[in-house]
Order: sequence, then structure tokens, then C-alpha cells
Amino acid sequence: MQVSVIGAGSCDSELERIAERIGELLAERGCVIINGGRGGVMEAVSRGASRKGGIVVGVLPDKSEGNEYLTIRLKTNMGHARNVIIAQSGDAVIAVGGSYGTISEMAIALKEGKKVVAVRPPVIIEGVIVVDTPEKAVEEVLKGL
Repeated sequence: MQVSVIGAGSCDSELERIAERIGELLAERGCVIINGGRGGVMEAVSRGASRKGGIVVGVLPDKSEGNEYLTIRLKTNMGHARNVIIAQSGDAVIAVGGSYGTISEMAIALKEGKKVVAVRPPVIIEGVIVVDTPEKAVEEVLKGL
């Protein structure tokens, strides 16, 4: 199973802790993690997954190397258009905080009929399942898949 984990490019320590734990939990369950490959939530989830031996695919907006915890780097040179790839590549999506980019990814995933679970989402969108812990996020995203 592939899970896209999306969120803030820079975040506070609470969101970082949440994202890192989500990465650990998904890796422990054998999930491949897809994310934007940069800092903030993306780096934290990558770090958590890496610590547990997980596979993390970073879909980068440019030709940069991305964060140090990525297993695979897709250098798209597509800027924000990569959001579609991230949303489409996961069997389901977990959002952690975020802003406009996260909102676009959540909307694309919902439009495609994918399950979207969020912890501290930037907005409440109909169809998004809002939870308050990393454990609940992973439990909910994997339920029924």
C-alpha cells in the first residue's frame, strides 16, 4: 500500500512530532510513503519512516536533492503541478497541517475518490476525516484498504 503524506513545508514542533510518528507507524505496517520530498512535515514523516526501515518517495518540485531521508527522489521540475502526482500516487492520503498546497492535494485526492485523513488540517473540507493523533490517522487511513 502507498500512502501520500502531505502538509506544511515548515512547521512547529508539534506538527513535526505528529508527522514523524505517522512515518514510523506507516513504515511499521509496510506502507510506502509518498510526499513532496522537502522540509517540514515532509522531512519529519520521511525521518520517522527511515528510522523504521520504510520506503519514502519524494516527488520534488525541482531538480534539488530533497531531504536526506528519502529513499527515492523524483525530480519533476514541475513546481506545484507535482501536487497532482502526490495526490494520485497514494492509495490514500494523510494531511498534517499545511496551507494552500496541502488544500489542493486534499481536494484532488477527494475528487479522485480517495480516503483523506487529516490532523490539524488547514481547512475543513467535506469528506475529510479529521483525527487528533498520529495513531488514529494511521488506523483510519488503513481501515478498509
